[in-house]
Order: sequence, then structure tokens, then C-alpha cells
Amino acid sequence: MPQTSDQLTQQPGNYESYDPAPVVPVVVVHGLWLNGLEFFLLRDRLGRAGFEPGSFHYRSMHTTLSDAADALAAHLRALNGTVHVVAHSLGGLVACEAYARHADLPDGRVVLMGSPVRGSRTARAVAAHWYGPAALGPLALGELAREREAAWQLPREVGVIAGSLPIGIGRAFSDLPLPNDGTVCVDETELSGAKSRIVHEVSHTGMLFSSAVADSAVKFLATGSFG
Repeated sequence: MPQTSDQLTQQPGNYESYDPAPVVPVVVVHGLWLNGLEFFLLRDRLGRAGFEPGSFHYRSMHTTLSDAADALAAHLRALNGTVHVVAHSLGGLVACEAYARHADLPDGRVVLMGSPVRGSRTARAVAAHWYGPAALGPLALGELAREREAAWQLPREVGVIAGSLPIGIGRAFSDLPLPNDGTVCVDETELSGAKSRIVHEVSHTGMLFSSAVADSAVKFLATGSFG
């Protein structure tokens, strides 16, 4: 059963009870090594919940945090009215940086999925190898391969989703402490100042395809709470 600070109780796929009308755009932001195509199921579920999902793509291996954040900010400004963001893994750091750098962005909520806002033990382990810098790229090397302070001090509501099924590439590089999602440890996702938080028994990649995780994202975007 998922663990939530709000005592989440809901039925998977029960989207009809949430009415975000008028239709609100939701921008999904991918993580390292990905391009957004992996969000196809989540985008479909967001659409069936009444949102208007779209993707933001950045070159995760060939950019910096500031450049990616500025590009995301420009993407959000181009949309009308309220705009929500759902960001996975490294994408969550990009989203947080975009809001920190740009105070004029549209209103909307943010959901972080498996985002190591406090840094990543897996990334630090990869970086220690000779091939580490090339494998991670400058953005992940600079932001994930170190311990980071993480505090949300903006009025925008942020919800944090973490995974606790320890199956993933991270275990090949590091003896990750439990609970973890196979790549990111739950404690690495802790964001002081976040409005709500929930832990699902899913892996880092599996959360992208999980109906329970999609339900939680929909619930937070619609209500500002996981419970």
C-alpha cells in the first residue's frame, strides 16, 4: 500500500470525480537519457482525467541546469492561463530551477516523480568511474553527482512522489539504502516545504507506467493533495 502524508484513499483510474475545467495544460518533463516518449501512458491518463497533456524536451546529456530551466520557462510562458508540471527524475530539478529563476511563470501545481532533489548516490557512484562524466553529461554530473540542499520556498504547491520497489540500474553501481526505487533513494526525494508527499511501491522507471502513480498525480494536480 502506498504511504502518504495525507492518508491517500482512492480507486485507480477513477478520474471522473476530478473536474479541472476549464481544460488545464500539464507539461511533462523527462529525466536523464530519455526524451519524453516514455510518458505516453501518463499523458493518456492525464488526458482522460480532463487535462491537456504536452511534453517539454531538453537535451539532458548536452545542457546545463540553467539553460534547461530557462528553456522550460519559455515553454511554460507560451501557454495560456494555469499550467501544471509533472516532472520525472532529473526533470524535477529542471522544473524547480525554472520556478526559482523565473518569478513570472503561470500559476499551477508541480508534481515531482522520483526526483533526487538532494542529489543521487547512484550518480555519484557512476561519476567515480572513468566513463562517468561522459555517461552522465554536464547537467547530471553537476547537479546529481553531489549532495544538494533542497527547500521549496515559493507559494506554488508542490507534491512529491517517490518509489520503494528496489529494482533498477542504480543497484548495479551502489549499495543503495532502503527504501529506494532501484535508482533513487526515498530520502533523496525529500523536499522541505513541499505541500504533500506519497511513496508508492514502484521502481524508478515503473512509476512512469503505474496507474496508481498516475492517480496520485491527477489527484494532486486537481486538488493540491494526495489524500
